[in-house]
Amino acid sequence: MEYKDYYKTLGVARDASQDEIKRAYRRLARKYHPDVSKETDAEARFKEINEANEVLRDPEKRAAYDALGSNWRAGQDFRPPPGGGADHQEFHFSPEEAAEFSDFFSSLFGREFHPGARDQQRRRGHDQTVRIGIDLEDAYHGGTRQIRLDLPEHGPDGRIGSRLRTLNVRIPPGVTHGRQIRLAGQGAPGVNGGKPGDLYLEVDMNPHRLFSADGKDILLRLPIAPWEAALGATVSVPTLGGTVNLKIPPGSQNGQRLRLKGRGMPGDPPGDELVIIEIVTPPATTETAKAAYREMAERLKFNPRAEMGV
Repeated sequence: MEYKDYYKTLGVARDASQDEIKRAYRRLARKYHPDVSKETDAEARFKEINEANEVLRDPEKRAAYDALGSNWRAGQDFRPPPGGGADHQEFHFSPEEAAEFSDFFSSLFGREFHPGARDQQRRRGHDQTVRIGIDLEDAYHGGTRQIRLDLPEHGPDGRIGSRLRTLNVRIPPGVTHGRQIRLAGQGAPGVNGGKPGDLYLEVDMNPHRLFSADGKDILLRLPIAPWEAALGATVSVPTLGGTVNLKIPPGSQNGQRLRLKGRGMPGDPPGDELVIIEIVTPPATTETAKAAYREMAERLKFNPRAEMGV
């Protein structure tokens, strides 16, 4: 059988901490989950990732795996040592659970299945991660939102199925893209009376007609007239917290950024709103407008391409 390099599967070092292993697993599980991934080998990769996590997240199984040594390479022919690779340890798996893992895994950990002991063993349910889209206004103000999610769960026969669940989620003010909201005890149910796992909701920001988010900062593209850019002006600017006045400095240029300090996402410290100037040229659709442009060209003698030498 082939040797499985679980550290390589999760992309972590052999001395990785449990937190590093957890983060790597969550990242890869989101990428290759068959329900959302577009990768052609998503289902196979998802199984490999789950198997690696099953071993490395458990200190006892990880120690038994590490005892094999670090000189093995992924895909190398492997024969378990006499008596198996998990000496002095008992690991209990049902036939259904063992079927989810490779022969390599079973040779190390699946050899000591005792139905009587397994029936009495309580096991905590797995943590689960799903992505949810929220509006910038909800992220800014916070509050409670009701969401409906199709989540996996154990059925009466022990098999994993799914059920549509409605959850009331408290969104903390100032939550940012990529942050996880933890719902304790809302993950996969435990086995034999064990505690359920946790559910992690990873935040995605829905597109907004005016704003975009960059961490705690909020970006806004602000159209202004050429004379407002040239002469300066005070204009009304929308923010997530309401309309404020912004002073446009004389001589402002297209693409220039102005900062409204503390007008981004709330927090300690709060983010800022970055206003990106977009100079909009009035259309020359009337004779009066055309005459005004001709007079401007005559009086200003302005060549925007002078630095190009043309």
